[in-house]
Amino acid sequence: MHIEHEYQRKGVWAYLAAWDTRRAKIFSRLEEKNGIGPFDRLVSQVMSQEPYASAERVFWIMDNCSCHRGERSVKRLQRQWPNIVPVHLPIHASWLNQIEIYFSIVTRKVLTPNDFSSLLEVKERLFGFQKRYQEVAKPFEWKFTRADLNRLCARLSYNEETEKRELVTACC
Repeated sequence: MHIEHEYQRKGVWAYLAAWDTRRAKIFSRLEEKNGIGPFDRLVSQVMSQEPYASAERVFWIMDNCSCHRGERSVKRLQRQWPNIVPVHLPIHASWLNQIEIYFSIVTRKVLTPNDFSSLLEVKERLFGFQKRYQEVAKPFEWKFTRADLNRLCARLSYNEETEKRELVTACC
């Protein structure tokens, strides 16, 4: 690959995706930018088809992106889809969201190196990979249990006295 010192930006896509953890199914879309509209279109893409449309409850595990954060977002989603149950992860806990595993795979297998000549090429490579991935995908084997979470929370929780002892230990 020949690399010049001058960089020519050719555009950008917002790649939005949802992962069905039980069926190992990926839903995605490319948008010109991220925001409430693009996110709502992704939700509609998923929730308007079976088995989600008729399910009693559909849990959506989400980070705290501004386009789907807070109570207003929850109300907006539940007005449109009464069976949706939005679950917002704690800040800096994206490792709990299984779609992040998929995004990590996409970054390594599709987007690196970033040697695209056009946005069309990015689109073709992303959707080509997604099609192939869908043919071989299996649910991720999630090994982090509730007991693991409780142990982690206990380890992370501390009071002021514990913090002082830890600081003294770290300094000595």
